[in-house]
Amino acid sequence: MKVSLYNQFMCAGATRRDVLKGAASIAAVAAASGAGLGALTRPASAASELRAQILQIPGVGKGQPTDADFQQVGELCLEATKASVKEGEFAGVQLTFMGLNNQNLHNVLFRGFLKPWETYTGAKINWIDLAQADYNARLQQSIATGTVDFDIIEMGAPFEGDVCGKGLTSEMPDWVKDQIDMKDVVAYLQPPVGTWDGKQYRVTVDGDAHNFNYRTDVFADADLAKAWKDGGGGGEWGVPKTWQQVQAVTKFLKGKQFQGQDVFGYLDAPKAWGGFGFYFLGSRASAYAKHPDDKAWLFDADTMKPRINNPAWVRAIQDVIDALPSEPADQINADPNTTAFQQFLAGTGSMVTWWGDVGSNVKTNDSSVVGDVTGFSILPGSDDVYNSKTGQWDKLASGPNYSPNCAYLGWGVYVMARVDSDEKKKKAAWSAAAHLGGKDLSLWCAAYPSGFQPYRNSHFDIPEWVAAGYDEAFITSYLKSEADSYNHPNAAIEPRIPGIFQYYSAAEDILANTFAGKMTAQEGADAIAAAWEKLTDQIGRENQIKLYKASLGM
Repeated sequence: MKVSLYNQFMCAGATRRDVLKGAASIAAVAAASGAGLGALTRPASAASELRAQILQIPGVGKGQPTDADFQQVGELCLEATKASVKEGEFAGVQLTFMGLNNQNLHNVLFRGFLKPWETYTGAKINWIDLAQADYNARLQQSIATGTVDFDIIEMGAPFEGDVCGKGLTSEMPDWVKDQIDMKDVVAYLQPPVGTWDGKQYRVTVDGDAHNFNYRTDVFADADLAKAWKDGGGGGEWGVPKTWQQVQAVTKFLKGKQFQGQDVFGYLDAPKAWGGFGFYFLGSRASAYAKHPDDKAWLFDADTMKPRINNPAWVRAIQDVIDALPSEPADQINADPNTTAFQQFLAGTGSMVTWWGDVGSNVKTNDSSVVGDVTGFSILPGSDDVYNSKTGQWDKLASGPNYSPNCAYLGWGVYVMARVDSDEKKKKAAWSAAAHLGGKDLSLWCAAYPSGFQPYRNSHFDIPEWVAAGYDEAFITSYLKSEADSYNHPNAAIEPRIPGIFQYYSAAEDILANTFAGKMTAQEGADAIAAAWEKLTDQIGRENQIKLYKASLGM
């Protein structure tokens, strides 16, 4: 191995043992969801002039992007639209777009990106903005009442069973597939994700996996290292590699000071968040619950019997209960927005699990004070993993069990079938979706605060990020955590089954009482399992089994 390549792996957070393990370790880092080492190492000269230009808007470290920046990026990325749409071609067309307004991202950026598109095409877009906690309820209401009042929706793959499966979406035209270069999307987001019954419906604009974000300065501090050793802490002071270590570090840091301020360990997000908060318990549970010999981890694949009340999930729930007293005051009322943007970015807490947004925000969000002291890895592992087939805890010969949580499979843009009867409106809706899912615009979204993380093979070109102003060691570590999560052989994959957010929302309501001490971990888990069984019977067990197996590739 070349010295330069070895050093790159070291900067990325790999250990010498990782590298020396050979091809398996190298492949996990280099694959970059099919991108290969070439995409991680090719020279900056390979980057297009346009991509280099938009990445300087405004430039990393030069302040948080504004609406003027969004519009400028949208304008510069219009060439693909102009190749298929004449100026003014959609005059008189009005489209309604429903999406998120989370942390002033998502729809806020889409508005700016599409403003020049509206000017050029003549179409006008009306917006329905939803808080993340309100999203599922609003969408389910539209489905249940048959009152779909939007032409385009920002939606995640888990909802495809509810929406595409009911014939509510428009099938993607071939010209859109060409415009967005679908082949560039990372492997785990390729079909069947984005499809239903073999038809393509989704323009992917995001790739989702939870990674582990930590404070490099806290875990390199000599005083904390001494206190850890003097207090009988296991092993050397450093970044936890397992959830058992996360628990130990979190309890150890209670009452400790770092740089004159209270220092905390892991930041849990116990507050319900419209179903989306369940992913954060899932990330605590995946290493316990996702056995390498079993593709399933939420339900038994043959019966849809919930596993949420097995010893693995109960352990994860108990972990939260046990850790909360060592976390910041009133942490029980923290939702995921709080943990990432109000706490970790602002310097509170030394460890947080989140989607890739933390990685782009720590360097480019005006509220961040941790841009130079944040490191990344895949989710922590576990010393043992529960085997649902034997009912035993297994210790793997290979060491701790790791299972990145590929939570939500990313946001996408979908066009609704209600436009299909009007060819002009249909083309306009798909053109807007294709603009938002464009290859170059997507790189800008991955590099700046947007609500979206890397999801294309072409996003793993490190020199492009460095040219934008990212530190090479930092961005190598960040992209490695993303690629390793996407490509992990034991990843916990999201089930694309109808009603999945009904399951998640029901779990959140019960977990809120559990974390508040009204139920034990086992009682709460049993109550969730009972609620899930009722949901499965209501939706239709046999069909759920069929779709669950399909989503797991079984």
